[in-house]
Amino acid sequence: MEPEKERNSENSRREFLKKSGVLTALALTPTSLVAALDKKWDEKVAEYFETVQLIIEINGKKHSLKVEPRKTLLDLLREDLQLTGSKKGCDHGQCGACTVHVDGVRVLSCLTLASMQQNTKVTTIEGLAEGRKLHPMQKAFIKHDGFQCGYCTSGQIMSGIACIKEGHANSREEISEYMSGNICRCGAYHNIVDAIQEVKKNGEKV
Repeated sequence: MEPEKERNSENSRREFLKKSGVLTALALTPTSLVAALDKKWDEKVAEYFETVQLIIEINGKKHSLKVEPRKTLLDLLREDLQLTGSKKGCDHGQCGACTVHVDGVRVLSCLTLASMQQNTKVTTIEGLAEGRKLHPMQKAFIKHDGFQCGYCTSGQIMSGIACIKEGHANSREEISEYMSGNICRCGAYHNIVDAIQEVKKNGEKV
């Protein structure tokens, strides 16, 4: 190996080992000790890790951002861009409240790294309506009272649209199966299925 390439390779290995050591130390630190650390601890750790340049289109608008490799798409949307329609429910990919579309495919944004979405097109609940004109699925949810507290509603609507696009809205049973990743603690499931069936039946563009 050439001397210059060998030095670069050695530096890369050292940097990797240093960062791995930091992560291991954080993972092994007792909770009580972490709680007692200076409030700027998180900021110092964050600064240690490099940010990456991210070009992403969200609801038709292009953004050029610098993000930490560990930041989720949900946190990018909510904290950096103030698009708070996508909700943080369980933060473990089990409730579906954070569902958005990436290049037309539904994803759980709490389990999706923002840095991996280079040059993708993301649609959130805020990007469905055209001005004051609601999306057909939004209208159907209102008509059929597909929500109570409303916390899960944005994720339910995004998944409902995807359900039709994926071809999984041919019966109540099929809709229920392919919407099972979205949990509604208020129990509005019956009305949600009604809303999805109506949009499917009307053949409106979703």
